[in-house]
Amino acid sequence: MKLFLDANVLVSVLNRQYPVFPYAARVFSLADNPAFEVYTTPLCLAIAFYFSAKKSGEDHAKKKMAILSQKLTITPNQTSAVLETLKNPKISDFEDGLEYYAAKEANCDVIITEDQNDFWFSEIEVLNCISFIEKM
Repeated sequence: MKLFLDANVLVSVLNRQYPVFPYAARVFSLADNPAFEVYTTPLCLAIAFYFSAKKSGEDHAKKKMAILSQKLTITPNQTSAVLETLKNPKISDFEDGLEYYAAKEANCDVIITEDQNDFWFSEIEVLNCISFIEKM
């Protein structure tokens, strides 16, 4: 199963943000399970790094990002994602559009985010961490 992790899930893992952290960490740990492929984008990693650096400092954030980057499949934000996001009148948040089309390009089965309403337009299933774990 192919999972796409939104930036807010990565931030929850890196910054140990409760009450989401235990669930986000469990979802993230699926990257070690051969039955799952866990994806994100460079944009999501940049957002996660920004919030991690604010909390822990840049050096510590870089160490965390090195671990994260080794466990995840990083799918690029293609030019086509930019163009599709701009073309789609349902998408009001540019960043969410880029993430959506990256997940779609990678043939992900589900987008995992704590802001499910941001992806109301998605043709891919969208779940938060708790809902995904309950469904598994």
